[in-house]
Amino acid sequence: MDQHTASRGGAVWALVITSVAGFMAALDNLVVTTALPSIRESLGGELEELEWTVNAYTLTFAVLLMFGAALGDRFGRRRLFLAGLTVFTGASAAAALSPGINELIAFRAVQGVGAAIMMPLTLTLLTAAVPAARRGMALGIFSAVTGLAVASGPLIGGSLTEHISWQWIFWLNVPIGLALLPLARLRLRESYAPDARLDVPGTLLVSGGLFGIVYALVSATADGWTSPAVLTGLIAGTALLIVFVFHGFTAKNPMLPMRLFRDRAFFGINIASMLMFLGMFGSIFLLSQFLQNGLGYSPTEAGLRMLPWTGMPMLVAPIAGYLSDRFGGRPVVVAGLTLQAVGLGLFAMVLAPDVSYAAQLPGLIIGGIGMAMYFAPAASLVMSSVRSGEQGIASGANNALREVGGALGVAVLASVFSAQGGYESPQAFSDGTVPALWIGAAVVALAALVALLIPGRRAAGNPEPEPVRERTPVAA
Repeated sequence: MDQHTASRGGAVWALVITSVAGFMAALDNLVVTTALPSIRESLGGELEELEWTVNAYTLTFAVLLMFGAALGDRFGRRRLFLAGLTVFTGASAAAALSPGINELIAFRAVQGVGAAIMMPLTLTLLTAAVPAARRGMALGIFSAVTGLAVASGPLIGGSLTEHISWQWIFWLNVPIGLALLPLARLRLRESYAPDARLDVPGTLLVSGGLFGIVYALVSATADGWTSPAVLTGLIAGTALLIVFVFHGFTAKNPMLPMRLFRDRAFFGINIASMLMFLGMFGSIFLLSQFLQNGLGYSPTEAGLRMLPWTGMPMLVAPIAGYLSDRFGGRPVVVAGLTLQAVGLGLFAMVLAPDVSYAAQLPGLIIGGIGMAMYFAPAASLVMSSVRSGEQGIASGANNALREVGGALGVAVLASVFSAQGGYESPQAFSDGTVPALWIGAAVVALAALVALLIPGRRAAGNPEPEPVRERTPVAA
């Protein structure tokens, strides 16, 4: 076997391993949504606890992502990828065995820790393994796979919940994780970032700040906005995040250098990603429950009826990738976010306890096309907005901001839902979901406007990235 063939084989293995790992981590963001009614029936819990079964994962995932990337840069990306995959797989088994709602929330948080270590390293390992000439295509495939995972979570979760049990949404990860571990050990090359430093103060600041804000948003439903706990969470969380931003400007080796946001491409794609996930996660959290609690569908029926939305990435992503190569990433991302906002708006216009499926289809299809058009070029835009030595930071920052958006989306839109409606009847569920969807649509529309800040192809240029430095450790 010549060197070129071996290199191509290594790139293919890297794409397969990182894409499957990314699929698992992304899938667990929303795989529980169609299982929530069954989890509620099995383990109990009110709206607050149901929110935390989603947010315990997304929040730990978000706040530890950049720290996970830094750990990989310093101690070896393959080594930490294996460690994160092990934690994620073990926590998935523990979540499946949870005897109560509080235990499930705790193990979901541990799952998020494993995903936070594993996920940011997928892109850096893939980038290191694929030659620059084929990197755009590889990143496009990776983005399409992870985008499909986010979108197909409700269908997979609903099917497993109805035909086996809700526990199998977690058991599913175990054999996949066990299969990936030896493959990753044998097929991925170890790589490091020179002079990598861990930013423990920054990690504590952003973790405390985000937890305070999300805790306050979730607790406001039951305790009220003026309760001491809610006010403390909002004020303390905001203060910690302000200090984190200041830390990012002044620290010698911050986990998120704020200077990166001075670049229009980095600022535009990352803030747009956060806003897009805020609107999308919150909407899917409510819509997947509305189809069951409001319209009386089974978990599988609810997942299948969302298929025109969730299945679109498979059909549209290749076309979106071609359009991105032809015209640049910015117009494709802007068009995708605009279509997704229109889709959510159309759904909000027709939502009612007696709405027909035909009336839902336009919103589902247009929203799905928009989602696919966003996912296809997003990763490439992120990785091309920074130097190769900063790609680990860029990957962690983008994934973190997306997860932050998702956690905030579930908390904010659920708060709107509880203020306007509830679980008492299909009409009450509809009354709460409609205003929440309008807010979701407005946030995604704002994301489209922010994406306009990304420079066009001519303005941005496309310098050849620097090679990733690699070394083989004595004992891997």
